[in-house]
Amino acid sequence: MNPSTGPIVEEITIDASAERVFEALISPEERVKWWGAGGSFQTTHMESDLRPGGRWAMRGLRMNGQPFTITGEYREITRPRLLVFTWLPDWQGKAETSLVRIDLDENNGMTTVRLTHSGLTVEALRTGHRGWPQILAWLRAHAERLETKALG
Repeated sequence: MNPSTGPIVEEITIDASAERVFEALISPEERVKWWGAGGSFQTTHMESDLRPGGRWAMRGLRMNGQPFTITGEYREITRPRLLVFTWLPDWQGKAETSLVRIDLDENNGMTTVRLTHSGLTVEALRTGHRGWPQILAWLRAHAERLETKALG
């Protein structure tokens, strides 16, 4: 497989249950709290019809203050282990619909999150999606903070 067209794969371990992490991924109220940060970009709104074939949309502001929108459709949902959805951002002029798969594997209260973003057929599209490690770090900080509150 050509590395410039192969999937982007990122993995992170989160000190929280798979259910907690899954909820942070699917809840529109939670997503706007953690997806983005000052000096980067910030999600301000999310709509979600959480069912296979259901549509979702996320809107926010880029670093330069310009709005962004990402839309997609849910393909697979197996709570709390798997979330698969299409991904179409508006910030790339020739963007194609791609596929994001998030696998969650919990072991002793720790959840390994494996994100696979496939279908980015040209290097320019892949370059525009190098932010997954930062996004997963925001997810980890959010889920661990809420897990601690729930236990405390």
